[in-house]
Amino acid sequence: MTIEQISSFAAGQWIAPGSGARTIHSAITGAPFASAGNEALDVQAMLDHARNVGGPALRALGFHDRARMLKALAAHLGAHKQALYDLSFSTGATQSDHLIDIDGGIGTLFVFASKGRREMPDGQVYVDGDVEQLSRNGTFLGQHICTPLHGVAVHINAFNFPVWGMLEKLAPTILAGVPAIVKPATNSCYVTELAVKLMLDSGILPEGALQLVTGGLGDMLDRLTCQDVVSFTGSADTALKLRRNPHILENSVRFVAEQDSLNASILGPDAGPGTPEFDLFVKEVQREMTAKAGQKCTAIRRIIAPENTVPAVIEALSARLAKTTIGDPRLESTRMGALVSLDQKRDVLAKAALIGQEAERVFGDPENFAVEGADRDAGAFLPPMLFHCADPDRATHVHDTEAFGPVSTVMGYRDLEHAIALANRGEGSLVASVITHDPTVAREVALGAGAFHGRLYFNNRDSMKESTGHGSPLPHMVHGGPGRAGGGEEMGGVRGVMHYMQRTAIQGSPDILSAIADVWVPEAQEIKAEAHPFTRRFHDLSIGETIHTDPRTVSLEDIEHFAEFTGDTFYAHTDEDAAKRNPFFPGRVAHGYLLLSFAAGLFVEPNEGPVLANTGLDNLRFMKPVSAGDAIKVRLTVKKKTRRNDEYGEVRWHVTLTNQDDEKVAEYELLTMNAY
Repeated sequence: MTIEQISSFAAGQWIAPGSGARTIHSAITGAPFASAGNEALDVQAMLDHARNVGGPALRALGFHDRARMLKALAAHLGAHKQALYDLSFSTGATQSDHLIDIDGGIGTLFVFASKGRREMPDGQVYVDGDVEQLSRNGTFLGQHICTPLHGVAVHINAFNFPVWGMLEKLAPTILAGVPAIVKPATNSCYVTELAVKLMLDSGILPEGALQLVTGGLGDMLDRLTCQDVVSFTGSADTALKLRRNPHILENSVRFVAEQDSLNASILGPDAGPGTPEFDLFVKEVQREMTAKAGQKCTAIRRIIAPENTVPAVIEALSARLAKTTIGDPRLESTRMGALVSLDQKRDVLAKAALIGQEAERVFGDPENFAVEGADRDAGAFLPPMLFHCADPDRATHVHDTEAFGPVSTVMGYRDLEHAIALANRGEGSLVASVITHDPTVAREVALGAGAFHGRLYFNNRDSMKESTGHGSPLPHMVHGGPGRAGGGEEMGGVRGVMHYMQRTAIQGSPDILSAIADVWVPEAQEIKAEAHPFTRRFHDLSIGETIHTDPRTVSLEDIEHFAEFTGDTFYAHTDEDAAKRNPFFPGRVAHGYLLLSFAAGLFVEPNEGPVLANTGLDNLRFMKPVSAGDAIKVRLTVKKKTRRNDEYGEVRWHVTLTNQDDEKVAEYELLTMNAY
C-alpha cells in the first residue's frame, strides 16, 4: 500500500515529513495509509515569514478587501469540495458528516465575508462605540478603535472537523488582517492539507497569510510575543498544559480555548410523550449521538428529562438508535461511520466504563453490533451507547467525564430548578438545549443556567422546521463556554474578529479623531462644498464636506396642514391647552416628521444625479420643540463613505437641524447610495 506523505507549508515552501513523522491509519480499515510530521521545521522562520511578509500584506488591505478574499476562497473551495469529500471518508465521516465539516466551513467563510462587507468599514480602522465627550465644549474627545495585531495567530485544531475547525478560526483572523499558522490534529491532517493546498493554489491570499504544520509545533509557543494569539480546540488536559507555558504567561499572549464540554439537553416539564416537543427532543438527541459518530464538541452528553418521562425517553430513543446503520461511511446506507482512530475508540470505551460505574447501559453493546461493508474489529467502529443514571445527584463521572464518541446518559429531574442544577453540574459547557413550548420555562432556564453555558438553544413546534439544531455552532453566534468548556469565545460575527485586534482608546480634538477613524466627528473642521454634494459622485466626495442651508420658517398653517394630511392629530400638535399641560412643550409644536420633511426640502438637490436612493436614517433625536414662527436650517455633512461595489457606495451624512437661535432641534444620520 502506498503511504501518502502529508506535508507542511512553512515560509513559502512545502516540506515533506521527516524525522519524528507519525503513521496515520484509516478509520475504516485500520490500515496505515499516510505519514505526517517533521521535527526539523524552522519555526522561527515561519513566525518571521508571517510577521514580516503576511502581516504587512494583509494590513495594507482594508476590511472589505479582506472580506472579498474570504468570499473568493469560499467559492474556490466550493468548486473543489468533492475532492475534500472523497478524502474525508478515511476519517470515518459519512456524506452527512461532510456537510457539517466541509460545507459548514465553506458557509462560515461566506458569512464572515458578508459581515465584513456589511458591518465593518471600508478601511483599516474599526470604530468601537460612540465618541465620548471629555470636555465641556467638545474640543477634547475620546473614542475606542480596533486595529490588527502585528503578530501571528497560531491555530491548534482538533481531529473531528479538519475543514470547519480550520475555517471557523481562519475567517475572523484573515478578516482582522492577521496571518495564521494552522496546526491540525495529526489523525485527520491530510484533509486539512488538501484544503490548504486548494486555498494557496487559488492565488487569492497574499504570501505569508497562511502556513500549515502537519505534526508538532516544536518550540513555536516559546517564541510568541504579546502581538500573537493562540487559539486552541481540544482536550482540557492539553489546554491546561498550553496555558501553563511560562512564556505565554510572562508575555500575556492571548490564549483562546474551546475544550471538553458535558453539554446537556433538557426536556421541558410541558413536553410529555405525545407532544411535538417530545418527538423533537428524541430526534435531536439521536442526531447528536450519531453525527460524526458522536465526535462533536457540541454533542449531547447528558439527557435531562422529567422523572416520570424517563422510561418513555429511553424507549423512544432506543428505537431510533436501533435504526442507525453503522458501516463503511462511503456506503449510501450508512448513517454512522467510524471513530477517527483505534486509539480514539479505546479512549471512548475507557470513559464509557467510568460512566458505567454510576449508570446502567440500556442500549448499545460494544461487543455485539453489526457493521456493514467493513471489518468491525479492524476499523474504529462503535455502536451508540445510551446509559441511564438513576441517581444523578450523587453521581460524579456522568457530570465530569466526556466520552468523545456516541455515548450519552439519561437522568431524571424532580422540578425545573433540579433540571437547571443538573445541567450546571457540568461546570461549564458550549451549549445546553431546552425543548419546550412554554416561554416561562425558557426564561427560568435562561436566568438559572445562562451563566454556565456559552449558548442556550430553545426549540419547539413553532421553530423546529427552520432551526439549525442543538449541535450546530453558527458563525453569527459566539461559540465557546465558561469553566470546563475553556472560557473562550470564537465566531460570533464581528465579535470573533476582535480576538485578533487591539482595542485602543484614543483621545484628542475632533479633527484628530476624524483623521484617525476616517469618520467625521461633530465639531471637526468642515470642508466647504464648492458644489452641492448631491451632484458629486461617490469617489469625489470628501469626509467632512458640508453645506449649510437657508432657513425656513414653520407656520401654524404648516402644522395644521401636516396633521390633516397625514392623520397625525396628536394633541401636542392640535390642542394648545393640552400641549401646555405637557411638561415638554410650550404649547402646540411642529411634528418631528414635519421637520424631517422640511429638512429634506432644504438640502435635497432635485435633479437627476449620482444619488441613486435614500436607504434610511439612523440615530434620530429630537432635542428641542419647534413652535410656529420658529425658523429651521440644516447643516449636511459627509460623515462616512463605504464602497459597496464598482458601481455605487453608501454615503452616511450627518444632518443637524437648528433654530433661529442656533439651538439644535434635531439630529440624525442619513444614508444614501451614490454612483461610484
